[in-house]
Amino acid sequence: MSMTFLPFIIFAGFILFSTFKILNEYERGVILRLGKFSGVRGPGLIILIPGLEKMIKVDLRLVTMDIPSQDIISKDNVTLKVNGVVYFKVSNPERAIISVENYYHATAQIAQTTLRSVVGQYELDEILAHRDEINSKLQTILDELTGPWGIKITNVEVKAIDLPVEMQRAMAKQAEAEREKRAKIISAEGEFMAAQKISEAARVLSGEKDAITLRFLDTMREVAGSNNSSTTFFPIPVDFLSKLMNR
Repeated sequence: MSMTFLPFIIFAGFILFSTFKILNEYERGVILRLGKFSGVRGPGLIILIPGLEKMIKVDLRLVTMDIPSQDIISKDNVTLKVNGVVYFKVSNPERAIISVENYYHATAQIAQTTLRSVVGQYELDEILAHRDEINSKLQTILDELTGPWGIKITNVEVKAIDLPVEMQRAMAKQAEAEREKRAKIISAEGEFMAAQKISEAARVLSGEKDAITLRFLDTMREVAGSNNSSTTFFPIPVDFLSKLMNR
């Protein structure tokens, strides 16, 4: 008796399994009825007509996709290896299923080609200095390209830029030369300011006789107070020297 109803029990279980589906909050179901688009359902309990309707699940959560390292030639003919990351999510489940065969694979491929195209438009110095600008441009282009597929690009980031060893050495030498240049400029500016101060002091001393006399006496005090016993100082009046020079 039990063996007689066993096929019917199995068939009933299969019907129930095919009829009732449960979708999570972040999932949607694209329904195809006899091969034609019927609608988007979910989340929660979904009831399908067995044999007539088919459901394809679509995940609406944010997807993080790595862009593998791409060999790129910059505008100034420097060979680079650049990789990145793309953040995207499905904004229209219907388009993501009907408009493209595999939206994940298609997004990955278009991200790689766009990265090579955009980075190749910049010179090496611009790539290193204007990474935010490149990221913004990549996001705008990718969002326009994947929009018809029901994909929303939320962010694109260039992660790493690998340079050839010869280029790394050249950049290190350039940075060292730049540091030496700045050090020499700072030293020259210091000497120039010191010369200006000395020149101003000389003008003040030359205009005031008493000032130069005080300076003379101060210098004599410093020499007399030193511990150098080999120094002999003979004070001579300044007026005497001036009269001698006049004669």
